[in-house]
Amino acid sequence: MLLNTSVCDFGWPAPDFDLATPDGVRHTRGEVMGEKGLLVVFMCNHCPYVVSVIDRVVADIAALQADGIGVACIMSNDYADYPADSPTNMARFAAEHGLTAPYLVDEDQSVGQAYGAVCTPDFFGFNAAGELQYRGRLDDAGMIAPKTRVAELLNAMKMVAETGRGPQVQTPSMGCSIKWR
Repeated sequence: MLLNTSVCDFGWPAPDFDLATPDGVRHTRGEVMGEKGLLVVFMCNHCPYVVSVIDRVVADIAALQADGIGVACIMSNDYADYPADSPTNMARFAAEHGLTAPYLVDEDQSVGQAYGAVCTPDFFGFNAAGELQYRGRLDDAGMIAPKTRVAELLNAMKMVAETGRGPQVQTPSMGCSIKWR
């Protein structure tokens, strides 16, 4: 089922987190925060929507990291019921796609709940002060491999890096529901 996220609540503070990658390396929000902001991406391995856009997500993440924006990818799905999202499969998925951000396991789903994550992928873009400035979609292409696209997430986060503010008009992200216990 495809779901839309809610609109951006400008200025909402980024919740803390302390999560580990599948190989046990821990990351906190403060450690991941870049000098110009933070992007938190809720995603998983099995969602057809994520699978169709992952190469664009990875490319945009790398560009944002080069611009001083920290990135954390978080998997909050119940992988007991969805074994394709298990930590072992997360590590494989990240390696296959060249993900440069830490891909973190939200074992108890508390981080996904604290952020109000709804779907995969779900994007939360914060400025350097940790204030929400973007809660929109990746781009205008959706699940189709585009010849051209408007890179809405990339453009918005570059604006946040430069000005501390995100665009006033944002289109909600769309994807598969997070699989809660």
